Amino acid sequence: MSSQDPRRDGEEDAFVGDDEAEEVFTRDEDHPMESDGEEEDQPMSYEEQITFQNDSSAHFDSHSDSVFCIAQHPVHNNVVLTGAGDDTGYIFDSTPSERPVLPQSYESNPQPRERESLKPLAKLDGHSDTVNAVTFTEPAGEYAVTAGLDGKLRAWKDSTPQHTGLAWEFVAEAQEVEEINWVAVCPYAQGSEEKRNVIALGANDGSAWVFRIDHTDSAQPISIIQTFFQHTASCTAGAWTPDGNLLATVSEDGSFYVYDVFGAAAAAGISGSPGTNAVVGLTAEDQRFAVDGGLYSVAVSPGGGIAAVGGAEGHIKVVGLPRLAGGAAAAKGKGATSQATASAAGTIIAALQAQSDGIETLSFSQPPLTLLAAGSVDGSIALYDAAHRFAVRRHVKEAHEGNAVVKVEFLQSRQPTASRPGPAAASGQGRSWLLTSVGLDGIVRRWDARGGTTAAGQGLLKEWRGHMGVAENDDGEQAGGIMGFVQGFDGKRVVTAGDDGISLVFEDE
Repeated sequence: MSSQDPRRDGEEDAFVGDDEAEEVFTRDEDHPMESDGEEEDQPMSYEEQITFQNDSSAHFDSHSDSVFCIAQHPVHNNVVLTGAGDDTGYIFDSTPSERPVLPQSYESNPQPRERESLKPLAKLDGHSDTVNAVTFTEPAGEYAVTAGLDGKLRAWKDSTPQHTGLAWEFVAEAQEVEEINWVAVCPYAQGSEEKRNVIALGANDGSAWVFRIDHTDSAQPISIIQTFFQHTASCTAGAWTPDGNLLATVSEDGSFYVYDVFGAAAAAGISGSPGTNAVVGLTAEDQRFAVDGGLYSVAVSPGGGIAAVGGAEGHIKVVGLPRLAGGAAAAKGKGATSQATASAAGTIIAALQAQSDGIETLSFSQPPLTLLAAGSVDGSIALYDAAHRFAVRRHVKEAHEGNAVVKVEFLQSRQPTASRPGPAAASGQGRSWLLTSVGLDGIVRRWDARGGTTAAGQGLLKEWRGHMGVAENDDGEQAGGIMGFVQGFDGKRVVTAGDDGISLVFEDE
């Protein structure tokens, strides 16, 4: 998969033995329903169209083309934003309006009742090409942001008095590039007002941009904070450090840069490349880092000390990042050099290759686990243990039945703040071992990353079906599968973005 297509060594104490890691699941395939030809011209209901097994509790079908991206409100997790190939975005409430009991099989009920779709809260239009990146801003979800292959960045603000996310109005748009590949929201911490409502994006020309959104600034409601032009080919992915100080980006040219967006590294006495804000820069000219075919994914560890980048042919490089103890403010008050540990910055800590095709997605687990999950185009998921020199703990070769793994994600813990109320226990803490994955087979799967206690030792806990898997359409092109998902911070509701044009809601009781 290309970045511009919106779809797109072991140790003795390993959790799973080598013999277990080689096991392959066998599942009963769905069989097509025989037809007598009498109703061939009759329109089929939603339930009949997608599959005979539908485990969802609700669906959203207002898009008229493939849904390529999805985001979740940081406070009101039920509010979801999607973007699609129909050049539009939608915001909707994912709360199921009803919980119908669906038939267990066609034989038991040949006429399943058609379920009503969830209704949109807002339609976000104005794009002239595919909307392939969306997000809500931190900390309160004040703005919804859409970005497209038309190069436009468009923002809407929550117009409800209590910021419930139920009504939205257009703010402004900006266009600085030809095509936008990704958007990443800057994490916000209490008191870091310079990071409020800030987002970053990467473009097909290799550039990366950081913007602030503020509708009260009538002159520049979308203002540029930083621009970076180090990459020489398409900027394929980006990720912030958890404190929001540094932005890491990768490119098709095989380069990796980490930018000091707000000056925290400089204030801590960490200098970057001359003439740039890059505190880490690695390119394919360094043969230890070179990945023939480019880099397409990046993830930063929960502590912010390392980044993993994934590329072609299953290559993963793990790189040390600058450590900013206490941030810029602390560095100024207690001595810049003593507040930073930069010795590992830019060091290649590990070079991994357990998988055979491109690494599309990476995710670090939250403490106390120290795992890195990698999803590959070869259909497998690999788990590496960062605490044991990135030993391979598990390699599920048929994680998605030979179809590309599009996204893997561990539950992400989060402490409550004034802007994001709620108990810390509700943020998924205590279940950091729960890994969710989706792929082009159209299936959502849940894994226990702690060990192989279920499903032939692979750790599979459950799966949800409802989307069409990848298949050849009338034009001879491959279509189908799941392009992304959100799961909140407790993981009890998963909402998907489907290449079949549908978003499905799955409830984990």
